[in-house]
Amino acid sequence: MPNRLANETSPYLLQHANNPVDWYAWGQEALERSKIEDKPILLSIGYSACHWCHVMERESFENEAIAALMNQNFINIKVDREERPDLDAVYMEAVQMLTGSGGWPMTVFLTPEGKPFYGGTYFPPVDSMNMPGFPRLLQSISEAYQTNRGEIERVTGQLVEQLGRSSQLEKGITPLSAEILHQAYSTLAANFDYQNGGFGSAPKFPQPMTPEFLLRYYHHGYNQRALEMVEMTLEKMAHGGMYDQIGGGFHRYSTDAYWLVPHFEKMLYDNALLSKLYLHAYQLTQGGMYRRICEETLDYVLREMTDLQGGFYSAQDADSEGEEGKFFVWTPQEIRDVLGEGDARIFGDFFGVTEGGNFEGNSILNRRLNEGQFAEQHGISSEELINLLARSKQKLLAVRDQRIHPLLDDKVLAGWNGLMLRSFAEAGAALGRQDYLDAASNNASFLLDEMRLEGRLLRTWREGQAKLLGYLEDYSGVADGLLALHEATLEPHWLTEAITLSDQMIDLFWDEGIGGFYDTGKDHESLVIRPRDIFDNAQPSGSSVASDVLMKLAVITGNDDYASKAAAPMRSLIQIMGRAPGGTGHWLAVLDFYVSMPKEIAIVGPKGDPATKNLLNTVFQRYLPNKVVVGSGSPLPPFKKGSEEWISPLLEGRDLMDGKPTAFVCQNYVCQLPVTEPEDLVKQLEV
Repeated sequence: MPNRLANETSPYLLQHANNPVDWYAWGQEALERSKIEDKPILLSIGYSACHWCHVMERESFENEAIAALMNQNFINIKVDREERPDLDAVYMEAVQMLTGSGGWPMTVFLTPEGKPFYGGTYFPPVDSMNMPGFPRLLQSISEAYQTNRGEIERVTGQLVEQLGRSSQLEKGITPLSAEILHQAYSTLAANFDYQNGGFGSAPKFPQPMTPEFLLRYYHHGYNQRALEMVEMTLEKMAHGGMYDQIGGGFHRYSTDAYWLVPHFEKMLYDNALLSKLYLHAYQLTQGGMYRRICEETLDYVLREMTDLQGGFYSAQDADSEGEEGKFFVWTPQEIRDVLGEGDARIFGDFFGVTEGGNFEGNSILNRRLNEGQFAEQHGISSEELINLLARSKQKLLAVRDQRIHPLLDDKVLAGWNGLMLRSFAEAGAALGRQDYLDAASNNASFLLDEMRLEGRLLRTWREGQAKLLGYLEDYSGVADGLLALHEATLEPHWLTEAITLSDQMIDLFWDEGIGGFYDTGKDHESLVIRPRDIFDNAQPSGSSVASDVLMKLAVITGNDDYASKAAAPMRSLIQIMGRAPGGTGHWLAVLDFYVSMPKEIAIVGPKGDPATKNLLNTVFQRYLPNKVVVGSGSPLPPFKKGSEEWISPLLEGRDLMDGKPTAFVCQNYVCQLPVTEPEDLVKQLEV
């Protein structure tokens, strides 16, 4: 018989709806029952694409005897960390303080007031490898709660006192300068894996914000090696098994140092950030491989991760048919059955398919050579090889599509959609892909129409139901995506919506006392602490994206308050950015914008005019990380502050020159002459 989770929308919670555990979703009902019955709370946090979450469910939560222990002694709450990043952040910090590490599934024991007193991650069903069996742990925790309440109160008091300290930085007064960028580069260069690309050893995460900073560093002419580090990393990732060689898109991380064996789940945020990184590498170098990977990744998102209403789904699982990676791996015979002997031999050689395999007897496709090198070694032309690979991948993708697919987490998260919105907008403008611009526009309309309630942005949507108050990462991410969409299309509506969200963001999340943003709004439920995550991890922090958006809007609107609120948090992070660039990658990009002289580009012209599009294409075909773009049709309407048609002073006094669409470029308080021809605009952009 289904439990209460059957009424939820999260695919992760619905996975547990038929457990014999008497699960609650997080809410007042569960907290009140804990107080009334004087039982501790067992809080279990995970996400739908988490392999070990599935393992613990099968071993413990589906076990009648273990479920009976849970139901008898605890009030059991299940949380989707992607829906509730606030709870995840608070209790992950507690688990890390208690155990020295963290991860998912996360298991935390709380008092009825929500205060943590014990926790960990995965627990096996029986004692194993120095880990207590889950039933023994449950009995010990229940007994301690009933007989040793004083000790539990002591532990919770100490924990709650320490929670949040890591983000309590003093307000900084030190001037922000490019010296921090140089310190960060030196730290990264010392930790780079010059053999395999990326940073550190196994497991190896893509960390896309770090290469983004290195591209900027190279672009300024600071050090040639910065680009070499990025190019090695991007090539190794694109050639390894972490990249889906058949269907496009990236898995979450590599379990080894070589990018070969991935953890097979695919996350929306990874593919948003990596497609944008490969796009920027293409803009800078014109390397065809970078464009191909960007397009294949975005095409995968359109094909498999996009709702008919325009939202982007959250994740695809690592497992199918109970086995991790089964959907993605191949045997030589499977490939011969699809391609025939001749094509299969060449394709298998190119992608490292062997009888013994490289993953549990099967082969994860990976590339050891580029097309030119392989073609030369095998005595065929590059063109012939490229055509063979293209038609083979198409055939194999069609056959793979008939397999049982990994679980799709089809909830739509506002913040993650904002990241993907920016990627589609930028790629559409840079690559001339109208389908990408259409996807971006559809997504923006969906977020604004379906994921707001009385003007308040919401966190999650699934099957027509949106809920949960949006967090800082939702407001900043969607505002950033809308800003990118305005730049790519010159539609004023997207800019005014970005400004509206940014003003709400300041009202809901800004705190003058700390000189920064909290992750939860002032209208959010009270937790044991108000969470504030300032570090860039697998995705940029809500705070760094908020500063990024406000920094750009300050230039666009002339609003000095935006600029001061954007800079204040960075002053508190000065020392950390130089010493720990791996956790401040996006902050470094924001700092780079702040200490640089961004180009202010205004384009005026009818939106459907090819000449207007040519000017816009000229801007986006180049790698210009520190720029703002505003645009409007012509003739310009009379100026009215706050008007949807003209909200930026950068458009003041700007109109067509000689009746032609016109571009205006300013930088460092100096404006160049208006131009109507793309080649003249190129010269101004390259100054």
